[in-house]
Amino acid sequence: MQTLLDVILPVFLVIGFGYVAVWRGFFPVAGIDGVMRFTQTIAIPCLLFQAIATLDLSASLNPNLMVSFYVGAGVCFALGIFGARLLFKRDWEDCVAIGFCCLFSNSILLGLPITERAYGPDALAGNFAISAFHAPFCYGLGITVMEFVRNRGQTGLALAREVTRAMFRNALVLAILTGFAVNLSGVTVPLVVNDALDLIVRAALPAALFALGGVLIQYRPEGDFKAIVMICAIALLVHPALVWSMGNALNLPQEAFRSGVLTAAMAPGFNAYIFSNMYGRARRVAASSVLISTGASILTIWVWLSLLG
Repeated sequence: MQTLLDVILPVFLVIGFGYVAVWRGFFPVAGIDGVMRFTQTIAIPCLLFQAIATLDLSASLNPNLMVSFYVGAGVCFALGIFGARLLFKRDWEDCVAIGFCCLFSNSILLGLPITERAYGPDALAGNFAISAFHAPFCYGLGITVMEFVRNRGQTGLALAREVTRAMFRNALVLAILTGFAVNLSGVTVPLVVNDALDLIVRAALPAALFALGGVLIQYRPEGDFKAIVMICAIALLVHPALVWSMGNALNLPQEAFRSGVLTAAMAPGFNAYIFSNMYGRARRVAASSVLISTGASILTIWVWLSLLG
């Protein structure tokens, strides 16, 4: 119970403040959209850039952690696609959008603050390592499969061009690539620039959590409820269970193991809705899944934290 009170509830209370502020009219929807745009295109990219630029890559990029997390994510993506097809008879484009909801865990807005509160800021190296590849991997996989099933008659070159264009429009991907470039080149970020980044980064997670609450109220739970339950089960239970199993089999160090399981245990991120909206497929299911799974994750994260010890 103490873990619930000390680690999980403060994070979700900030989300709740955003939810109530918009619900009661204290904060306009347009304002929330602006805060979300600030966090998604400026603050969180700055956070990722700064973290990756200073990350000890040799110590943090544990191949077994990457395998455990991303093989699990890929399996969940496939389960979501084929579950939607076989169980609910959705068309293939809807299936890919539903699969993306099972694939894209909220690694930054929920994963970072909960891991930090549970184990301290020094335990975040694994989280940042996962986050460095999260957006490129998930968007790359999702866009590639969606473009394939849309069957536009594109050549392989045209498909690759479409995927690359979509990837390089993403601020998170650009920040990650820039961070790697600085890290690998050994370039030192000027102190004044680093101090400015620090100021922006301090606002990133609180503002993003508040904005997430304001965004969630805009989407009422509706759509195929059985599909939503399937997404919640895969995202909140199956993915962390897969990472747990593979992490044990690969003898992951404790800190990397905790980062992998906890990140996998997060609810689908808002990017799941962005992806659905980008293609106009399964939007109600995606929005409802983000809302319901975020609420349900209060209890499931508590369970996983209790198991992790």
